[in-house]
Amino acid sequence: MDTPKFPHHRDCEAMTGITLDHLPRDGSLGRIRRFAKGAYLWRPDDVADRIYFLRAGRVVIMTAKPHERPVALRTIEPDQPFGELCLCSVRTGIRGTTACALVASEAFEIKLNTFLGYLHQNRAALDALMFTLCLRLTDAEHRIEVMAHRGAEQRLGRLLLRLATSRGRKGHIGRKITTTVTVSHNELAQLAGMSRPHVTVTMGRLRRRRLVQYEREGLVRVELASLTDYLGRIVRGERA
Repeated sequence: MDTPKFPHHRDCEAMTGITLDHLPRDGSLGRIRRFAKGAYLWRPDDVADRIYFLRAGRVVIMTAKPHERPVALRTIEPDQPFGELCLCSVRTGIRGTTACALVASEAFEIKLNTFLGYLHQNRAALDALMFTLCLRLTDAEHRIEVMAHRGAEQRLGRLLLRLATSRGRKGHIGRKITTTVTVSHNELAQLAGMSRPHVTVTMGRLRRRRLVQYEREGLVRVELASLTDYLGRIVRGERA
């Protein structure tokens, strides 16, 4: 009998998520699609019958009604897969979300049946896909925790901590450890399910408390320890 691949999850440390590098270099699995800035890659009622890998640009996956205070579910960067939930849909299943190009983008599109056939023949790609799905499930659970907070400072603060740990760049100001995140107020509003003005007001409060710093929109410096301590004190105050 073969030894289980993940008896104690120690092998996970050496794994990486699935990317374009796991696909045949000759492009035989699918085709290249190009999308202008603002173009929709799919809409809520479109059939979930294909998966994509972003080659260039940036794509956002949003809730089904993006014009009614949109909530950004995920932002896709180059090399990353998206539309993978087609694997969980029945043949007549629909997307239920929208995907929009934030900038001019290029993606590799693969039909679901073709992709499944490839996974059956390629164990490395299958393992990498499983790891990607695990990472995204973990991220989804963290997002649920963020959205569960009704208070604006708690919700936005928890979101900033999550972004800082997942995609931030560490640095120091004096003895304080800070992390810089590239994120606009508009993106924060979509990620937190808040209005843009509400985000701006709340960010102003956090800045006055010296928990975050930003001189221009798009670059936010988060003081992790101070922000974590402040959010904890809010929770303790609510329980008192």
